[in-house]
Amino acid sequence: MTSFNYTITSELGLHARPATMMVKRLIAEPCEVTVTCGARKANAAHLFALMEMAVKCGETVTVSVNGEGEAAVCKELEEFFKENY
Repeated sequence: MTSFNYTITSELGLHARPATMMVKRLIAEPCEVTVTCGARKANAAHLFALMEMAVKCGETVTVSVNGEGEAAVCKELEEFFKENY
């Protein structure tokens, strides 16, 4: 398993438009991706679960990737978060 931490800098928090792009990308991956923020946790391939987390600007999330190709997916997601959140 690989993971990274990221502090949300977008004023909108973990919002729907980029989350939808991320979900569409992850559907094709054989690995499992989990986003955790405090006690809240969601499978990153499920849009409603991500939105239900209601992650706000300034909160830190941990993104964990487990499975085939995890290192490449983790690196790609870290760049995605930097560009979109």
